[in-house]
Order: sequence, then structure tokens, then C-alpha cells
Amino acid sequence: MYEIKVERTGDGRYIATNERGARIELSGDGQGPNFSPVELLLIAVAGCNIVTTEPLTAQRGHRMTTLAATATSEKVERNKLGPVTLSYSVELPEGDADAAKVFRDVAERVEERHCTVSRSLREGTPVNLDLDGV
Repeated sequence: MYEIKVERTGDGRYIATNERGARIELSGDGQGPNFSPVELLLIAVAGCNIVTTEPLTAQRGHRMTTLAATATSEKVERNKLGPVTLSYSVELPEGDADAAKVFRDVAERVEERHCTVSRSLREGTPVNLDLDGV
């Protein structure tokens, strides 16, 4: 089970913590240096994909020289995102003729089947509101 807590620390400022003690500051209005909730969602998409794709390509003997993932989206309504686009910036290992194909195959399979965040967004995981503690 995953659990995080988000607590208000000041006007428009919040801190998210997990059970292991990690902390992320966020802002409700997207102003200032902290991530907004929408940006955190995009981090989750890019992060889930890259942390799954990278070790799988390396296990197959094709460690990319450079690897970065970018997730982008835009609001299509005031409170709804449109499609998320995930793109990679990759520098292939020199002299590895199969690296590009292996990377593409793994990245596609990860996004379609193995990334929990992508799959949850695509399939529309419900959010249940529990107000029993109010």
C-alpha cells in the first residue's frame, strides 16, 4: 500500500511526506520555486517510465550513455489535462548497433504495460473521497 500525507504549512504552501520520511514542498498556485500538483503528476509519469526503462535496457546489455525523460501536457479545460506526451532524450552507446531498437522496444513495453502511473492514468483509476474523519 502507498500512502502520502500533504499538510498545509503556510498560505499556499504545503509539504508532502511519505512513510520513509521523504519530503517534497509544493505550492497550490504553481507560483514560486516549488512544484505544483500537476507538475508532480508529470514527474510521476516521467519518473515511473525512466526508472523502469533504464534498468531493463541495461540488463539487456545496452546502457544508454545519456538518458532523460520529459513529460508534457496542457490544460484542455480549467481543471483537466489533455494527453500527456512522454519523450526521451537518449545518447546511444558508441558502437552498439542494437541499442536504439532495444531501447525503443523496452520503452514502448514499459509505457504500455509496466509503468503503474501511465497505466493508471490511461485506464482511469478512480479517486475515492473519505470524509469520515471530519
